[in-house]
Amino acid sequence: MSTDLRARPGRDDFDRVVAELEAFRWRPGIDVETIGAPQRIAPYGHAMEAGLGAGDEDQGLGRLILLHDPAGNDAWDGDWRLVTLVRADTDTDMVADSLIGEVAWSWLVEALDEHGAALTAPAGTVTTVTSRSFGSLGAEPDRAEIEIRASWTPLLDDPPGITAHLRAWQQLMCQAAGLPPLPEKITPLRTAPLATGTR
Repeated sequence: MSTDLRARPGRDDFDRVVAELEAFRWRPGIDVETIGAPQRIAPYGHAMEAGLGAGDEDQGLGRLILLHDPAGNDAWDGDWRLVTLVRADTDTDMVADSLIGEVAWSWLVEALDEHGAALTAPAGTVTTVTSRSFGSLGAEPDRAEIEIRASWTPLLDDPPGITAHLRAWQQLMCQAAGLPPLPEKITPLRTAPLATGTR
């Protein structure tokens, strides 16, 4: 006998938060779509991928996963969890800085704080990679990439809820990719609804 997923505990709360997520207004230059979410980590999951850049110019990539376990998870210190990966090309001088890890992590911490995103139990890593081409590829310029992997438990009981975390994630992606902040008083236009994916 099949079980009605809508009757499962926590489904209404999860659907409400996903609806807020899908209504978020992304800034120009960020193309977001829903992708398949992990199925075994938590009873509920929703994932999306963001491409940064205009036209054919690829400036970075972000993935964000929202997880919900109504029974709670000791490792999360709560019943929600946001997990992200942000990857962007950068300049070789930046990745050569011995403090780049601390600086990149501060981008996330400061973005969450700036947008009033309540949270607990943050964790993550910062990785930098440089590459140099040789032989027939010797004319290619050196490349450098920064990757930020992070997770935290959003506290969603009070406004601004998930919206503050989305604003912070957007700011993190833009900062990693070197996109300038939007001018003050400029409101992003509402984009098309996210493509339907697996929840």
